[in-house]
Amino acid sequence: MKVVKFGGSSLADADHFEQIIKIIKSDPERKAVVVSAPGTRFKGDIKVTDLLIKYANQFLNHEPFENTQTEIIKRYQAIADHFQLPENVMERIATTIQSLPLQTYSDDEFLMAGFKAQGEYLNAFLLTAVLNKIGMPTQFMDPKEVGFLVSDNAQDAHVLDATYANLAQFRNPEQHLVFPGFFGFTETGQIATFSRGGSDITGSIVAKGLDADVYENFTDVDAIYSVDPRMVQNPKSIKVMTYREMRELSYAGFSVFHDEAILPAIEAQIPINVRNTNHPDLPGTMIVPERTFKPTGLVTGVASSKRFAALYLHRYLLNKETGFTLKLLQILYKYNISYEHMPSGIDDLTIIFDKRQFTPELIEQMCAEIQEVLNPDQLEWINDYAIIMIVGEGMQKSPHTIEDIIRPLSDHEIKIHMINQGASKIAIMLGTNESDAEQAVKLVYQHFFDNNRIID
Repeated sequence: MKVVKFGGSSLADADHFEQIIKIIKSDPERKAVVVSAPGTRFKGDIKVTDLLIKYANQFLNHEPFENTQTEIIKRYQAIADHFQLPENVMERIATTIQSLPLQTYSDDEFLMAGFKAQGEYLNAFLLTAVLNKIGMPTQFMDPKEVGFLVSDNAQDAHVLDATYANLAQFRNPEQHLVFPGFFGFTETGQIATFSRGGSDITGSIVAKGLDADVYENFTDVDAIYSVDPRMVQNPKSIKVMTYREMRELSYAGFSVFHDEAILPAIEAQIPINVRNTNHPDLPGTMIVPERTFKPTGLVTGVASSKRFAALYLHRYLLNKETGFTLKLLQILYKYNISYEHMPSGIDDLTIIFDKRQFTPELIEQMCAEIQEVLNPDQLEWINDYAIIMIVGEGMQKSPHTIEDIIRPLSDHEIKIHMINQGASKIAIMLGTNESDAEQAVKLVYQHFFDNNRIID
């Protein structure tokens, strides 16, 4: 049995609905479907989720919202009219949208979650009606009714273990099942949404809960590529890669998956197939467990992210001072700041952060306290910081990989601030200036892929 997830670009309008119906019908193993909210239909169009956010903000700010209500309803109406659905289908959709301001929410965060989730909820309800109309018996899997339980973080929820037991009763279904992505219900009955990439998370959870053989994730790309296609023209596509390769590359900027989205599938060791809705006959990219994978090349992919910043501390005989790092971590804890990496030397320490956690005021306040408490000889905040990830299971087999990575960068005078290789030996992380990141990625890609380097 396969779980199939379709993104918003695959569900934007009636023509896209026709395409995904063909995909579902083409393989009898595709029994469970997870859907996003309708995406953009053309350049300049607005996603339904963004319309729902606009609707929620208008309500919160006591502004007129009737036009936004109407615009949202029209998106679903156009699809319903195309398939000539019964009037009661659109009556339920319109009533649900119009009644959102009348519901009770514990706070504004849960209100926003409650509004946003309707994009997926109503699209799943609509697709269920369409499939039943064309003679494909289908059950709408309302998250509240099936027990899709999540934590009480309104817009950053996490699945509860009870969800998997609740989903297990739907294994090996005779009819199709359609799940809305992106959200679940708290134990107190409130809607809470996942973070970005939420429908991918739902798909992965459903795949684990139903014990699927494969989780197919249909999107708008033919495959996962070895490098960002915006950086390199016609990059090499990846036919097969491992879970941990995908995780490492997602962390550094691969946008196909949110880096947490595939964790449930990983836990259940379910292969993931990334495919293109518009070219469904292409094989896409398979993401598989490490134990079944045999690499044919040194490097699988190269990625970069500019979302980082660093704090550099210098103090003579730092390695001899007991408690220095403890005091530093206590300050970070006080300000609710997490760090990504902490490379160090005998007199130096660098802490790398995801800079999305910070405001200018927070940086100033935190650095002032570190200076006061730890009294370093030098303290420098580095906002111009990027991380490059070079990832490949085959790197374990070569003693020359780091040398091969560094040489083209040094030849082009790209400064490297940090080098880190994880214990798994499948990823090498470099720290560079933001301005050098794209060039560094291109040079590494050119060295490993344009030269067709193969494991000896």
